Amino acid sequence: MSRVHDALRRAAEAGTFVPAGGTPPPVVADRSATATIEAQPQHTPAKGLLELVQTIPFEPSPDGLLINPRHPHNAPSEEFRTLRTRLNHMQSLQPIHTAVVTSPSPAEGKSFAAVNLALAESQLAGNFTLLCDFDFRRPIVHHLFQAERGPGITDYLQGKCQLHEAMRRIAGTNLFIMPAGEPVINPLELLNLKEVKELLDRLPSLFNWIILDSPPLLFAADANLLSTLCHGTILVVRIGATTIDSITRAMQSLCQNNVLGIVVNGARRGELYSKYTYYHSYYQPDGENEVLEEAESQRP
Repeated sequence: MSRVHDALRRAAEAGTFVPAGGTPPPVVADRSATATIEAQPQHTPAKGLLELVQTIPFEPSPDGLLINPRHPHNAPSEEFRTLRTRLNHMQSLQPIHTAVVTSPSPAEGKSFAAVNLALAESQLAGNFTLLCDFDFRRPIVHHLFQAERGPGITDYLQGKCQLHEAMRRIAGTNLFIMPAGEPVINPLELLNLKEVKELLDRLPSLFNWIILDSPPLLFAADANLLSTLCHGTILVVRIGATTIDSITRAMQSLCQNNVLGIVVNGARRGELYSKYTYYHSYYQPDGENEVLEEAESQRP
């Protein structure tokens, strides 16, 4: 575990940020998840299917802490672009298109990391990215984008909607989202349907990256199961909250050794803004320099 120790130590000096707060648990409906997926024409061109997807405006929740494409030099954007670069390099070496983002325990920032990583990937030209909310127990993706929860993944898996109806495209971006869908009383049983694997096998023909937000590893078996169906797993830990023991147990719980890396979350905001503001202030227009200098002078 020396590599994990080193990662935590380095992240204490410069890591990512405090995640957005979670949403209350959904009201669970009393319905069965034993249903079949609807038959999708395998010959349907990807472009044609994606053109059917509803487009919604990019109106992130004020408390969501989503990166802003209009401010590309902010520290949060830089951190996720760095993560994006490393993942894209790995993708150039091996066929990686689906990644589960999870954490050992709740409130460690896995949804925060999943959403912003998807946003960063979608900022590249032609890089169609799909963000899927597979956390059926406490879904939050629809809240962060202020979109409807359904129809979504659970509706599609139960044959209640077509694939394009379970998706939304964020206007002006290459980002698509699949919200969780209607509540179900047996999420793990739904994930065990063969249709889930068929869906995850099909999505790479439509998108370059498919990012899955899933429940924590030590509190539900969902992420463990999803990791066996995807190309890789990204583990999110939080400075001052995640213990070495929980990281060890989380990694041991995985059925496959496909961990792509560990994202360390919860670094002090001031440390990140100091280094990025100093560098990027030299490359901003005069008006923006004044704003940056004023912000730097007021920084604790």
